[in-house]
Amino acid sequence: MTPMPTEDIPLQASTSATEMAPEETFDVVIVGAGPAGGQCGRVLAQQGYRVLLIERFRDFYRNNFSSGGTPLETLRRFDLPETVVGSWWRQLEIVTSQKHGRWTSTQTQGAVLDFARLRQFLADEVTRLGGTVWMGCRYVSHHETDGGVVITLKDNLGQRQRVVQAQVLVDATGPARAVMEPGQLGKKDANLLTGTGIEYLIRVDDDTYQRCAESLVFLLGHRWIPRGYSWVFPMGDGQLKVGAGVVNRAHQVVATVEPLKYYVELLIRDYLQPSHYEVLDVHGETLRYRLGLRDRYADGRVIAIGDTVSTVNFLGGEGIRHAMVSAEIAQRFIVERLKGTRTDFSGYRDAMHRQFLAPWTISERLALKKYLADSDRLVDKVVTYLAPFSLEEVVAILFDYRFEKISKGLGAYLRRRVRSVLRWPYRWVRRWFSRPSSPTPAPGNPPEG
Repeated sequence: MTPMPTEDIPLQASTSATEMAPEETFDVVIVGAGPAGGQCGRVLAQQGYRVLLIERFRDFYRNNFSSGGTPLETLRRFDLPETVVGSWWRQLEIVTSQKHGRWTSTQTQGAVLDFARLRQFLADEVTRLGGTVWMGCRYVSHHETDGGVVITLKDNLGQRQRVVQAQVLVDATGPARAVMEPGQLGKKDANLLTGTGIEYLIRVDDDTYQRCAESLVFLLGHRWIPRGYSWVFPMGDGQLKVGAGVVNRAHQVVATVEPLKYYVELLIRDYLQPSHYEVLDVHGETLRYRLGLRDRYADGRVIAIGDTVSTVNFLGGEGIRHAMVSAEIAQRFIVERLKGTRTDFSGYRDAMHRQFLAPWTISERLALKKYLADSDRLVDKVVTYLAPFSLEEVVAILFDYRFEKISKGLGAYLRRRVRSVLRWPYRWVRRWFSRPSSPTPAPGNPPEG
């Protein structure tokens, strides 16, 4: 895991936050400048609201934790510029212990987002649209008053405490859930799943990079990584992001699982096989996902978005665009409250569940089965099963969660199995019926002999 920055030191001030008058007043304070917080601030600032967006690190490359393979629709929907793109992809590969599937299109299918540049763009948009961004600033506490909510912050750069006031406080702190569930990290929760990932940013030789330049690669199976999957994403300029992630529960088949670093280096050594490579960065993070989306979505003047309310899909670990969707859902409720047309955030959880609950429930079950229960032989069948699909259809399943399309694969898979079982008797019958028959005698002529 990436260590905390050295500027994050204890407060020296002794003044109680409740005794300090707010130094500034905003309509909305958003804690966390990830994709959810940045997009929420961008949309609200665009509508003229006074927004404060805070980020605990002093620049976005200090917590460049995420990979962002995404379909093209993400850029169109959120009006994102090409400057946030690390590379483009038009091929998808799934590698298991014994199988290697490859689906290719002549058309670009999506982008690999540069996580740091994406968040920098969203923060710059907030500023351009009249909002305020404080870097190196973290949430400490809050309390509600008749006039709104008073928020105490810690300025890591200036080594001082700051107090502001707002009408709405947004928790966009992701897995930490620092505003909505302070002090709960590490506590037992039967509904909470965690997944830990580690990722290397490496520079490779040109031949190795060109093999990966337009492809998203996912590796599954006991050979590559039990309890999860690993990946290779191109980032441009000869750089690849290679990573591995696991579900933090016991596997029903594999007794021993190596540390994540082992699987990343196995991927580099046995799959990529570069002639040489250089490690530029190593980072990691733990996701926290609540089964059935049983999160706290709002409390008084506080509303939660992004991974704080489990918008990451647990099957594929994809969260960036879903976090941005959650921000757009939440901003409608925030605006209504600011306008006085609603007095609370009732209905927000239902709106989020309409968007996420059905596909996420299926994804939960598939993830727990695939990562924790399936034998290696069943994992290998993933490639065989998906073989008849086009790349566009595979993308629809993996990125749009169009699980109904799996029925096409079921029919083709069953036909292949039936053909395999019947191949020998079919050939025997065909040979028997194709044997030349004795010539038929002409009328009136008895057979010879």
